[in-house]
Amino acid sequence: MGFRLPRIVNAKRSLKRTLSSSETTVVPRGHFAVYVGEAEKKRFVVPISLLKHPSFQTLLSEAEEEFGFDHPMGALTIPCSEEAFGDLTRNLRSS
Repeated sequence: MGFRLPRIVNAKRSLKRTLSSSETTVVPRGHFAVYVGEAEKKRFVVPISLLKHPSFQTLLSEAEEEFGFDHPMGALTIPCSEEAFGDLTRNLRSS
């Protein structure tokens, strides 16, 4: 009985895509995970360099007031919409 190599290769690719989009993946060095959203929280991995920006620090202050830093999601939770957070992080990365 022989193995079909193309099926194995395709299965590996599919598994890598699944693992890379999984919320249990390891956060890369120099980054941290946050949960963002109003009703349903979405996980974002952002560079630590964003922490130095005053607008991101304001967002963190709001998160502390609303949720505290000991949150059951296992990561920092940011109280804003995904769209607003995406806009903010894009602007901060480009500056």
